[in-house]
Amino acid sequence: MNRRHFFRVSGAAVMGSSLVALGFSPTAALAETRQFKLSRATETRNTCPYCSVGCGLIMYSLGDKAKNVKSEIVHIEGDPDHPVNRGTLCPKGAGLLDFIHSPNRLKHPEIREAGSKEWKRVSWDEALNRVVKLMKADRDANFVATNAQGQTVNRWLTTGMLCASASSNESGYITHKAMRSMGLLAFDNQARV
Repeated sequence: MNRRHFFRVSGAAVMGSSLVALGFSPTAALAETRQFKLSRATETRNTCPYCSVGCGLIMYSLGDKAKNVKSEIVHIEGDPDHPVNRGTLCPKGAGLLDFIHSPNRLKHPEIREAGSKEWKRVSWDEALNRVVKLMKADRDANFVATNAQGQTVNRWLTTGMLCASASSNESGYITHKAMRSMGLLAFDNQARV
């Protein structure tokens, strides 16, 4: 191969690779378009669980929506239509996908009995019934109906309620009414903590 022949072969190779890069390829594999990764995904709007700002999220999940098939979340991004964050997310919100798929994420209620070092998994019914029984026992033991002057006060001072600030006004209102109707005075919101 002489010098002139080398330049001809090199020029033809560069020209052929340039045509392939511009989309002129004889093979069908290069001519097809890739499918957008979220085209088959189901879009669900939600609120970020981390802080009191309440940023809007769009979660994309893949699954065939059959009765006993669990969908898997494959992508999370900020909701551009949400009035709080308008599509932006802080680093914690941007890392929600790792939080969801973490093997250390707690998905079921667990109870550790007094004096025990082991956590035991329980059903949701058992956990909620236990919370209700403990709250009732505490309220019955510590409810103050009247103060020292004999005035009716109906107070329950030994238990408190901390609510999520990302909830809607309606759920906040009904939660407040339910807790105050039991006499709870220690009632606060995540936004102030």
